[in-house]
Amino acid sequence: MSLSASEFYEAGMNLPPSVRKDVALRLLESLEVSDDDSIDEAWTVEIGSRIDDILSGKVETIPHAEVVARMAERRAARHAARRQT
Repeated sequence: MSLSASEFYEAGMNLPPSVRKDVALRLLESLEVSDDDSIDEAWTVEIGSRIDDILSGKVETIPHAEVVARMAERRAARHAARRQT
């Protein structure tokens, strides 16, 4: 026996709230698994593209210490600006 979406919904609404919540979470998890696969694939492509850009010289990396120093400067500038207002 197969239920339509409307019939399934109506049957679900007749369940106690705790059971309805469990069913809803399990259904949502079943969708997230397939979404995770497509997200993982998209990130794999993106990471590959970024690595290619670095290796080809299209983009230049910045040393960690320099990034941290820049962030500290920006934070200090924001802090100083707040003091002036």
